Amino acid sequence: MATSLALIIILGLIFNTLFAKIKMPGLLGMLILGVVIGPYGFNLIQPEIMNVSADFRKIALIIILLRAGFGISKEDLTRVGAPALRMSCIPGIFEGFFIAFAAVKFLGFSFIQGGILGFIIAAVSPAVVVPQMLNFMEKGIGTNKGVPTLILAGASIDDVFAITIFSTFLGLYSGSHVNIGIKLIGIPVSIILGIAAGIIIGFIFIKLFKKYHIRDTKKVLLILGASILLTTMENLIKSKIEIASLLGVMTIGFIILEKMPAVGKRLAIKFNKIWVFAEILLFVLVGAQMNVSVAINAGISGIIIILIGLIGRSLGVIISLIGTDLNFKERLFCTIAYIPKATVQAAMGAIPLSLGVVSGDVILAVAVMSILITAPLGAVAISLSAPRLLHIDKN
Repeated sequence: MATSLALIIILGLIFNTLFAKIKMPGLLGMLILGVVIGPYGFNLIQPEIMNVSADFRKIALIIILLRAGFGISKEDLTRVGAPALRMSCIPGIFEGFFIAFAAVKFLGFSFIQGGILGFIIAAVSPAVVVPQMLNFMEKGIGTNKGVPTLILAGASIDDVFAITIFSTFLGLYSGSHVNIGIKLIGIPVSIILGIAAGIIIGFIFIKLFKKYHIRDTKKVLLILGASILLTTMENLIKSKIEIASLLGVMTIGFIILEKMPAVGKRLAIKFNKIWVFAEILLFVLVGAQMNVSVAINAGISGIIIILIGLIGRSLGVIISLIGTDLNFKERLFCTIAYIPKATVQAAMGAIPLSLGVVSGDVILAVAVMSILITAPLGAVAISLSAPRLLHIDKN
């Protein structure tokens, strides 16, 4: 396992640097590297690494969401609050149902099967989107109107809606009694509980840091450990009540920054340094999950369905931004920034197949294809379009 880890780190750094040199996002290079050296490529990664891949990817995602929390000010969040809430649900719902109807037409699915597929694909990837938005915030790209903060906040909640509606369709398929009204009410409840959990943990740390002198490195480790436990708690109690734990993770950083700005800024720098390592693990291992041969099985119909879904998502973004002061270019960028899929699709794509859903293999194929098409396309489009479509603060 240590040898595979060394291979991932060294090659990940090389591919990251090479792609940066040719003006492409480094994460694209790491995704491609994962495909090449993963079990569906040259199989250079030991099985032990793949067995713990999900845990490594979760920890990396937690690190970048903590860093995001430490990068959002109260003023920024207040400015983008209502549009961010709309961006967190409307685009995903539009995409999910566009795909559901398209799957009925092009794949011969029942509407419930289509809904299962639709809401696997409907989740945007915070792993791809959040790091780039943080980078733009640091460079002053789009910050005059809070565009990166808007996308960052919306993308962090988007998954909650997609996963909840996916589980509802899965329940309907299995024949189990599913109260759709209760499920939908559960979405804002899970968001509120996630935020509340993050606020409580954040204030506990504030009291701890004020009372005791703790080195910043140890503060980072304490916060990271508590965040991992928060996501673990979500898994333990999810059969009884849902908690948007990743939103809670981001809230921890936000609360500490708000109440202890100097400490928060120092910790943000620490998390930036950890992200150098975590980023490599996240994107190489996401790439390693991609089975290109499975994706090919989705064929032309799969590509059409994914494109129809993106049309629905784009329409949802446009509707979400009605009433904002964003100009045409900024709205276009928001639409582009909501393209990438990766983490949720890699984690959930095989669930229907494992549960015996008819055409589960097709669902998996389309899910994998959605990553292969949208993750690199979205990453490149975000990176190249931001300087052209958003205002750059020269200060």
